[in-house]
Amino acid sequence: MRTMELSADKMYEVLVAKDNSFEGLFFACVKTTGIFCRPTCPARKPKRENVEFVSTAREALGLGYRPCKVCSPLKLPGYTPTWMENLLKEVEKNPEIRIKDEDLLQRGLHPNRVRRWFLKHHGMTFQAYQRSIRISYAFGTVKHGEKKIIHAAYDSGYESLSGFHEAFKKATGFSPKNSKEGNLIYVTRVLTPLGPMMACAIDEGICLLEFMERKELEAELAHLAKVLKASYVTAPHPHFELLQKELNAYFHKELTTFTVPIHSPGTPFQTEVWNALRQVPYGTTLSYKEHSERMGKPKAVRAVANANGKNRIAIIIPCHRIIGSD
Repeated sequence: MRTMELSADKMYEVLVAKDNSFEGLFFACVKTTGIFCRPTCPARKPKRENVEFVSTAREALGLGYRPCKVCSPLKLPGYTPTWMENLLKEVEKNPEIRIKDEDLLQRGLHPNRVRRWFLKHHGMTFQAYQRSIRISYAFGTVKHGEKKIIHAAYDSGYESLSGFHEAFKKATGFSPKNSKEGNLIYVTRVLTPLGPMMACAIDEGICLLEFMERKELEAELAHLAKVLKASYVTAPHPHFELLQKELNAYFHKELTTFTVPIHSPGTPFQTEVWNALRQVPYGTTLSYKEHSERMGKPKAVRAVANANGKNRIAIIIPCHRIIGSD
């Protein structure tokens, strides 16, 4: 839905309600203050007659409006602030380190602020995140035979082998000695102009990409873990860097075809539907009936639509290009 398809009154209702489902569709320009905001800006709302709406931040800037300092409309929704980026890079570069509250204070960061940010964006504390990084590092080195368990334990920052065994099993669901048979699904948060998304990856490729607020996300995660016989760990993975890069280019209209590897296990029929989705050209849409007919299954509209709804890799497998005939 484009801004021009929304009435000004509807956009004002969204602004007052701070409805994040409209994030990225428009910006509100306040005539009395000369600033422009996101639909979700928490600042006090202006009167209706004092607001005009535009489609892009560029348009707002062109009209002489300044970006709001409260909602930062020039930055991606859910963006990672600089102070947190530096901390994340430090942890990922040195998975064996243990940064405690006093260490955060020495870095000029308040422990409660760091904790709140991690709980909001990752659903875990900073200390839990550090443990995930250490476990994922150890898992990789043990699984691929790069190190013995005892070396992986101490190189990951654990002071005892028993403590490492306990933490490893708690995080992954299996013991270090079973690492070669076990699997991990790596999880991260990916930023887009429409809001943050959850991305999951295994060595074969991206296995899930969904908006964080999708109602079916929890069920999808449970099903994926069952299918892959794996446990989740919040940690970096090589596929995530390429994914973020290509999504950025996609939303800037600089890329229409993704090259990041994907791995989407499903039934043969679901796989056929998802492969057909990737053949729908960029910038076009099909009805469910047309999609079924193109697959040579004109009488399987409902089954094709159901498989389309089971897609776990949004945008890359473009199920958004299939819409109702009405």
